[in-house]
Amino acid sequence: MNAFENFNLSSQLSKAVDELGFEKPTPIQTEVYNIILSGKDVVGIAQTGTGKTFAYMLPLLRDIKFSKQVHPRVLILVPTRELVIQVVDQIESLTKYLTIRTLGVFGGVNINTQKQNLVQGTDILVATPGRLYDLVVARALQLKAVKKVVIDEVDIMLDLGFRFQLTNIFDFLPDRRQSIMFSATMTDDVDVFIDDFFIAPAKIAIAVSGTPLNNISQKCYPVKNFYTKVNLLMHLLTDKNEYQKVLVFVSKKKKADSLFEALEENHGSETGIIHSNKTQNYRIKAVKQFDKGINRVLVTTDVMARGLDLENVTHVINFDTPNFPENYMHRIGRTGRAEKEGKTILFYTTKEQDAKEAIEKLMDYEIPLMDFPSEVGISKELIPEERPKDNSPNPNRNIKTVSRGAAFHEKKDKNKKTNQGGSYLRKMKTYKKPQTRGDKIMNRRKKRK
Repeated sequence: MNAFENFNLSSQLSKAVDELGFEKPTPIQTEVYNIILSGKDVVGIAQTGTGKTFAYMLPLLRDIKFSKQVHPRVLILVPTRELVIQVVDQIESLTKYLTIRTLGVFGGVNINTQKQNLVQGTDILVATPGRLYDLVVARALQLKAVKKVVIDEVDIMLDLGFRFQLTNIFDFLPDRRQSIMFSATMTDDVDVFIDDFFIAPAKIAIAVSGTPLNNISQKCYPVKNFYTKVNLLMHLLTDKNEYQKVLVFVSKKKKADSLFEALEENHGSETGIIHSNKTQNYRIKAVKQFDKGINRVLVTTDVMARGLDLENVTHVINFDTPNFPENYMHRIGRTGRAEKEGKTILFYTTKEQDAKEAIEKLMDYEIPLMDFPSEVGISKELIPEERPKDNSPNPNRNIKTVSRGAAFHEKKDKNKKTNQGGSYLRKMKTYKKPQTRGDKIMNRRKKRK
């Protein structure tokens, strides 16, 4: 017996769930199903990879009915373009046997095409906050018919600077609506957001942020510097049987590009890269190639750490130690999904020691330390941020001096002339004011005397 039968789903929805191969709901899906059906506002806190998308979509799809209206009835907000595409795909897989229209909108593509698609009408709209706000302001979209609004990964949206758009979007929504929010962490900003826009929400917490997933094994390596990290990563990746599908997290886009270039020399077409500076088509292609196994390694920044459902990731490698310990949890959550075994490795330098300890404090777990492999070369080359700064006092540091070299010579006489303002101004300097009629009469009288 399929445990989803307890949800009393429609035959069409139940058939779609069966075809997706899900045998039983996850804890977060079980906990929030009846609450969402009741119409109450809901705040769900659960570790990434626990099925949050289906947790809100199953009860919403059970209630939604066929309609020909143009404006959306369900609005789903997610932080990234990739998540829009993923959520739309998941909804379409669930609505395979239902007459439900789903549309995704996001930035980086032609907004006019999206305006035309909206005119055709949609039941469920999945959007990033920025593009949604642009469409509403352009009057290409109305939100007055929205009955259910879902905000997925709201803390990331706030971190990405979408507070202005989110606040204004909620002003456009009708007062009578159901608000649903899911996230992996609770921050002070999220608490303020809930107080402002949610009405007595039911709070469901399945796993406390910072609790390591039991099915993920962790280990760490102390490493000297960036290029030594590159050497260690290349050494590990030579074992293709072990490292079959590897997601590598780097802290900055520039460093991610440098790592990708180094890996390409040894692993060629096996490696992909994705970060916010890449074009939309490039990002989509990189995700698809990695997800399908065409690329064995994908280098990325934290833009990928939340929400994306990448299947069968065998290893997550933290090339850099994240400054915020919560980000470590989101990164490692990309592996060990759907209760499968996952493996993670953390590289850390002396400067990253404090960040590593903050992660361990958050998890209340000490990451097992591995000996650095003797066969891996330790590089002496340093990137700019690793080079020591010259802090020695220099009293003449701010004094500019000009040294005259051999090419210096005195100006010729013709070049020593100064600008006198032209012949007109020079004549004006010698010009005397003409005498008035009174002056002339007085001068005549003087002569007569």
